[in-house]
Amino acid sequence: MTRLYLLALLVLATSTAVAQTAPAPPDPTQDPLMVTGGFLTWHPDLRFRLLGMEAAKQDDQEKAFKAFQRASFYADKPAQGMVAEMYWTGQGTARDPVLAYAWMDLAAERGYRGFLGLRERYWKALDDAQREQAIAQGQAIYARYGDAAALPRIASQLRRGRSQAVGSRTGFAGNAKIYVPGPGGYETIDATKFYDARYWDPKQYQQWHDSIWSEPRVGRVEIGEMQPMDSRIPATEPEVDAREPEVPGVEDDGLEEPGAP
Repeated sequence: MTRLYLLALLVLATSTAVAQTAPAPPDPTQDPLMVTGGFLTWHPDLRFRLLGMEAAKQDDQEKAFKAFQRASFYADKPAQGMVAEMYWTGQGTARDPVLAYAWMDLAAERGYRGFLGLRERYWKALDDAQREQAIAQGQAIYARYGDAAALPRIASQLRRGRSQAVGSRTGFAGNAKIYVPGPGGYETIDATKFYDARYWDPKQYQQWHDSIWSEPRVGRVEIGEMQPMDSRIPATEPEVDAREPEVPGVEDDGLEEPGAP
């Protein structure tokens, strides 16, 4: 894994995982429990973050960038931070510090401390003209990817998945594990807990993410004397029905699209 992705998984995360951690399977996107059980099918935020991480490991930076954008479409803050970092470094896309700031501002929308710190570092590196551009361009990014637009999307997927993931519970018994990406590696979910409400109820699902990425909640950003700040980008009308970003080769990744037979 490149230095960039280690940064995303280790520096952007500010807490240890709440679940037991374990090494990733050779290709987690091919884990039969995750696919046939419907977990990734109905969790596109995790699905496309995984795809982005796997593409990065294969040094396919362009695909990684697209996959992180797709995960971002479903309110995945770590993926949004990855898009920002890739714009900042020019990996997988043309370097654009203006868009990098706008995306990192978006990643910091919920007050996750690691993202706030990087957002402020980006801001300090921009000149006055770039700052104006970042505020202007950031409004379109928030309209499409901000929580006001993206949380209803993931909530819809979770509700549909909960109503359709009706396979035999006995198929998830024993010592089998479901892998999901988290800070510093992969977390495991005991397959017997596949139907736990925290993975399917939209409110509990967001709380689960918060417990992983934002504990403790932001009280102060430790960058000199800097204090935490709200977004500099004005609120804008959310585009809940915006079109999903495309990911090259996603049809061949072995995962079914939601609703596929």
